[in-house]
Amino acid sequence: MADYVADTAQNVAGNFTKIAQAVHPYYPLDAYIDGWAANEWSVPALLTVFFGACAALFTTTYFLAKRINNRLSKGELVTIMWFVLSGAIHLCFEGYYAANFMNLGAKQTLLGQMWKEYAFSDSRYLTQNSFVLCMETFTAVCWGPGCLAVAALVMLRHPMRYPLQMIVSMGQFYGDALYYATSMFDHYVAGVTYSRPEVFYFWFYFFFMNFIWIMIPGYLIYQSAVETAKAVTTAQRVEASKKSS
Repeated sequence: MADYVADTAQNVAGNFTKIAQAVHPYYPLDAYIDGWAANEWSVPALLTVFFGACAALFTTTYFLAKRINNRLSKGELVTIMWFVLSGAIHLCFEGYYAANFMNLGAKQTLLGQMWKEYAFSDSRYLTQNSFVLCMETFTAVCWGPGCLAVAALVMLRHPMRYPLQMIVSMGQFYGDALYYATSMFDHYVAGVTYSRPEVFYFWFYFFFMNFIWIMIPGYLIYQSAVETAKAVTTAQRVEASKKSS
């Protein structure tokens, strides 16, 4: 009897601890976020560092690519810049999440605080959600290096550029589409909302920042398909002319 009372008291105490730790500004408000601590950096400071780093990487990539190959077209330069930026985000930012997902809510590192800020639009990143963990891990491990490989192939004008560009862009597009779809399913079917109601969090963080990886990879998939079709058509014509001669 004494053991039962002790176990019950311990369970109740544990539940109270979880309830206390669950008090946070994320939606749903009853989500359990282990060890959550409020960010120490302000939102303007975090956004300035993030977009400043993106701008610096963009600029550095542009001048480095021009130095390596000064015959690159504007389209090729923009494509290289896109894949270098994507690769850096996949490897560093999303890779950080994959490595620290267990206790991300307690992190006060720069990247940890950036993730906690973004999580206002999708709290799944702080609740050890299986889908976002698998999706982000796969993205970091596969599409991060893949993006850098495509950037190098574009710079060298290698014939494997379009096949690999198609694969990497399709992976980005598919992962982002599933990211939207799983969130919308939980919202409309299960009645669970992961984003705070403020317009900024949903439309800028959740919708716009992710829609970039629908829009640009979508165009690159189309470009790869067109260029591949042209190459196959040319090869077929050459083969046909050889047979007829």
